[in-house]
Amino acid sequence: MKENRIMALPLEGVRVLDLTSVMAGPYCSMLLGDMGADVVKIESFPDGDTSRGFTPQIQGESYCFTVLNRNKRSLAIDMKSAKGLGIVQQLAKSADIVTENFRPGVVKKLGLDYERLCNDNRGLVYASMSGFGQTGPYASRGGYDIVAQGMSGIMMMTGEPGGRPAKVGIAMNDIASGVTALYAILGAYISRLRFGQGQYVETSLLEAGLAWSQWEFGAFFGAGELPGPMGTRHRRAAPYQAYRTGDGYVTVGANNEKLWRAFCDQVCSCPQWLADPRYASNALRVEHADALQADIEAVFVKHPTAYWVEALDAAAVPGGPVYGYEQVFDDPQIKARDMVLEIEHPIMGSIKTMGSPVKSSGALSLQQG
Repeated sequence: MKENRIMALPLEGVRVLDLTSVMAGPYCSMLLGDMGADVVKIESFPDGDTSRGFTPQIQGESYCFTVLNRNKRSLAIDMKSAKGLGIVQQLAKSADIVTENFRPGVVKKLGLDYERLCNDNRGLVYASMSGFGQTGPYASRGGYDIVAQGMSGIMMMTGEPGGRPAKVGIAMNDIASGVTALYAILGAYISRLRFGQGQYVETSLLEAGLAWSQWEFGAFFGAGELPGPMGTRHRRAAPYQAYRTGDGYVTVGANNEKLWRAFCDQVCSCPQWLADPRYASNALRVEHADALQADIEAVFVKHPTAYWVEALDAAAVPGGPVYGYEQVFDDPQIKARDMVLEIEHPIMGSIKTMGSPVKSSGALSLQQG
């Protein structure tokens, strides 16, 4: 059957007024832009988005700001002035979506809150992202990713056993908040298409982080388990972690009996592990994870990472190398999936940006630019 491809991007023609800055909000509006939305970013005059000052700087432009704000047009406006406020309010009248991540209460003081803007635009979908949410005793507090990671329990379960609480290496709660806001926006927009009415949606860095910890909270509420740091190990499965090799580390995910047998017989040539009573079930392997790690690494250090990646693949056991960024973007799979794109910037020249993680049959590609 001949494939029927739609050339238009899914949000083509949708207007987004973006009042966000730094990470969570700009990530959300960037994804809307990737899907074809016309995003107009409003930056405070004269300072602009805080992330414009982040390094590295190329020709006076922040690389971090640039890659997170693709597919957007930008205006610098003093929203505290009557003229500037009027411009933003006028833009909101024709917008389909407004995004903001000010501290709760700020947009109301500015005259840019949902109640004010929806009076002139009943179909408006308005999304707020904040540190702790628009209500509750902490609503007025400022919140950054590090704060949300700490308060959502993530830092207490990250890192090595016996170590200090550790932050996830990326701004996980920021990104989680942006993605959560995105699906809330799309749900509200679909509702508007069906019923003709806009709505207000909001999320927070704290709540988004909590929502991504389903198994850990399930174990806590179900059995009172307190999840502590486990390094790269899995709480419910083994072998399922990174193991030292002759020249680095390799990850292994042999989390069921079929994979465990293949791992012992075909990958490691250690059938004796199958007869070891400590490893007779997944639960026992988790219980004896220290001994299991020692046994596996005693074998793995005899060969380099590439050897074990090939052996795992041949046995159909999930696994892979542990990369640094200098290796990530040279991987043939990353290249084949177009996860690094080169675009032209009017000041910085040719730059590399992250490709879209979504591949769609309905459009030739998600917009990048």
